[in-house]
Amino acid sequence: MLILGFKEGHDGAVAAIEDGRLLFSLEAEKDSFPRYDRLTADVLLRATEKLGRIPDALAVGGWVKGTFSHEPQTRTGYFGVGPGSVTDEVGKFFGQDVKIFSSTHERSHIMTALGLSHFPAGQPFYCLVWEGNIGSFYLIDEHGQVTHLRHVLSDPGNKYAYLFALADPKFTANKGVLRLQDAGKQMALTGFAQPGSLTKDEKKLIDFLLEQDQIITNLGKDELTWSPFHNIGVDSQEYRNLALKMSDAIFDRFYQYAKAELTEGYPLLISGGCALNCEWNRRWRECGLFPEVFVPPCPNDSGSALGTAIDAQLHYTGSATVSWDVYAGEEFVEDAAFSPEDYDVKPLDFGEVAAFLAAGNIIGWAQGRWEMGPRALGNRSILAAPFTDETTTRLNRIKQREGFRPIAPICLESDAANWFTGSIPDPHMLYFSQVNSDSLKAVTHVDGTARAQTVTPEQNPAMARLLTAFRDITGFSVLCNTSLNYSGRGFINRTSDLVEYGEEHGLDGYVVGNTFAVRRSPRV
Repeated sequence: MLILGFKEGHDGAVAAIEDGRLLFSLEAEKDSFPRYDRLTADVLLRATEKLGRIPDALAVGGWVKGTFSHEPQTRTGYFGVGPGSVTDEVGKFFGQDVKIFSSTHERSHIMTALGLSHFPAGQPFYCLVWEGNIGSFYLIDEHGQVTHLRHVLSDPGNKYAYLFALADPKFTANKGVLRLQDAGKQMALTGFAQPGSLTKDEKKLIDFLLEQDQIITNLGKDELTWSPFHNIGVDSQEYRNLALKMSDAIFDRFYQYAKAELTEGYPLLISGGCALNCEWNRRWRECGLFPEVFVPPCPNDSGSALGTAIDAQLHYTGSATVSWDVYAGEEFVEDAAFSPEDYDVKPLDFGEVAAFLAAGNIIGWAQGRWEMGPRALGNRSILAAPFTDETTTRLNRIKQREGFRPIAPICLESDAANWFTGSIPDPHMLYFSQVNSDSLKAVTHVDGTARAQTVTPEQNPAMARLLTAFRDITGFSVLCNTSLNYSGRGFINRTSDLVEYGEEHGLDGYVVGNTFAVRRSPRV
């Protein structure tokens, strides 16, 4: 059965599964489109070009006629897992009869985690969905039927991000404006917090924010001038201390419910945008309440098209299980050649690239199909040696990011325990680990943690060969790995964009497929 899934709204995507196998997941932001983009004709056309026939079913995720979750719904809408959360109709696609399935956005998150999990089918699971608007636990029975257990906290992701905007003097909007990038910045800044007990002002603000409903549309920033944290600045130590305490307070709401009520010993599936918070994921993995924890590589809305397609598969076949590879995007487009006048162009030699990196150079690296989800996992990456603070500074300058943003490491899974302690292996860069080597300065955050991706030769042969070659030279099978993209846009996916980006922002060389290109005039 061939199913084509669609996600409307921000983080638009199209995904296809056939007979329980993921064919592709194409996100609207990839190929240098704006971050969090809506579905475009370009993405839809590329998706239909990849299909050899008319799908048996179209799976259209429920959404809203606007931006916010409380606006009028399209199809099954945003919320719900019970009666009315799934519809199945007969319709037309290119004049052909097809099934048109829809299920709620809430269900899309649940099914992304269920369908991609490595756990055997036919057993119960607990599931946590926490994102901008939803904060709930569920029970999934052995047949894939979902029961809502408890709404723990409304708008957990929006409340988390709201604090950053409240402290940021550059954010002057009143109601109804959400900067989707703020949550990731706040996650980085919590690492700068200093230990200390909760102050009266901190408690008053946190308690107030946690009790709000539809916080983005109902609570203007100008209504919180009573708080000393209003416009205090995200570079202030007071804000950074508060950010960690807000993070702890949100997590604790969910943890206390789980500790009291989720006592049957089932594995935990986690999905929604808050599942990109590596510290929260680490806490769930290490809390001892669950025998295992699974977070998919696309837990935010980038995986919702796939989640709705999985939900359709469950509806029609009784099975949610999907075989998949994280490199489910499109092949890199070599639409331009490296000019031999400007570049020394040669066949890829992993030892030569490793030596180039060990000498302090920074490269753009593009291999195969892009990664689904928001994180570069070794196919659309900027790579560098991991040893100096100066490398971190240079990478953030190349990326046009704030200096407080950490750089993630990528390392061989077989060697990871030499340098990292905690949540490893981590093939999809979803957990924090502790760095236990003083040599890895470029990938060690201020609090001593790193968001390490672990790689095996089976998962990513080219990257594993490069890391092995780098180990042969330096003794470390670890590199800096940050996403290959223009600021505010999705992954670069064509040579013309790559070269333009590299020349504008300061890359020293490029690896595209089996080609290694180095600038003939070194940067000064």
